[in-house]
Amino acid sequence: MGYFVSLNTFPMIPALIAFLVVSSSLGLVLSVPLIPDSGHRPVSNQTFTAYKEIQKLRRINAYLKKINKPAVKTIQSPDGDFIDCVLSHLQPAFDHPELRGQKPLDPPERPRGHNWTEAVRESLQLWTDSGESCPEGTVPIRRTAEKDILRASSIRNYGRKLRRNVRRDSTGNGHEHAVLFVNGEQYYGAKANLNVWAPRVTNEYEFSLSQIWIISGSFGNDLNTIEAGWQVSPDLYGDNYPRFFTYWTTDAYQATGCYNLLCSGFVQTNNKIAIGAAISPRSSYNGRQFDIGLMVWKDPKHGNWWLEFGSGLLVGYWPAFLFSHLRSHANMIQFGGEIVNTRSSGFHTSTQMGSGHFAGEGFGKAAYFRNLQIVDWDNNLLPLTNLHLLADHSNCYDIRQGRNSVWGTYFYYGGPGRNVRCP
Repeated sequence: MGYFVSLNTFPMIPALIAFLVVSSSLGLVLSVPLIPDSGHRPVSNQTFTAYKEIQKLRRINAYLKKINKPAVKTIQSPDGDFIDCVLSHLQPAFDHPELRGQKPLDPPERPRGHNWTEAVRESLQLWTDSGESCPEGTVPIRRTAEKDILRASSIRNYGRKLRRNVRRDSTGNGHEHAVLFVNGEQYYGAKANLNVWAPRVTNEYEFSLSQIWIISGSFGNDLNTIEAGWQVSPDLYGDNYPRFFTYWTTDAYQATGCYNLLCSGFVQTNNKIAIGAAISPRSSYNGRQFDIGLMVWKDPKHGNWWLEFGSGLLVGYWPAFLFSHLRSHANMIQFGGEIVNTRSSGFHTSTQMGSGHFAGEGFGKAAYFRNLQIVDWDNNLLPLTNLHLLADHSNCYDIRQGRNSVWGTYFYYGGPGRNVRCP
């Protein structure tokens, strides 16, 4: 569930892309006088350019018809998003050859040790603030607009993480982390609560996220990941709202996988949560703290990886057949933050991670993860053992871990990016 965490309840824990307005453009191009200039033929060149743009827009519209499914109801969110209520068997997942003609599976057994209660009404996202909701038998899907795709470098790259070096030491590839991870055993899920912020992202090609990673395979071309959390990504969403997101890949971000429901893969089963929609409320510095629960685990019966958000809200699942290594189990679980540093101005980005403040500021000021657990082979939730901390550039973003009887294993993390010690 979404929780407000009072400053008085817990102690301060110090440790731690516009459409090229071809708008009458074709008419404008064709109306240019046929006056030669130094031997060049501007009309021909401009007409060819306009033709290319028209072809591009045709491809985009064809893609939009494919990805935006017919809606039985549409809800407009205060942030400008349109949420389409789509019949569950028509969602993008069922375009997949191995899922075509099927229906979503029934809920699985939760891991033992997980105390949950299905919330009757739980407002965790902006689009639900009006009181409107999607009918039973439908799933809410954030509609993709033409402008969303135009921000991407290509239709192929829209909704995907660009391939990159995925070694844990991300020095030099532009991705920087402050994370806690466990490895060396077989893992079947993970659970945590994390507070939600709206970090400043200073470049449209950068992002800031906080998430859980379920990882298997090597850090080569066979890397499998399942990812869920919140992110601020102007490139993907066109704004700076923190949004609930998911991601998956089975080949190290090369050809498979995508964000949210932007390809066939993740099967949504819930009519209350829109993946990719803005989260509300959020935490404030030295004020009320708002955190969300996340759990990903492997259903022992069918082998699919399920996602729970908030207080017992089952969002859906990643079918086991999508993966190679994760068809069996994970060999690493990771929690924490990640940003992209493009160094577009020649120095380190000022994109923030978490709250934009270092871990040492503690509760109410720094971002946190609390009550970290893993799921074992027998579907039990267990505390973490043999954990490791990693901050790629600790002068820019850092992490501090602790443990107590209320928060179990927890950590504070984040930072401002560029500062006197992070030039």
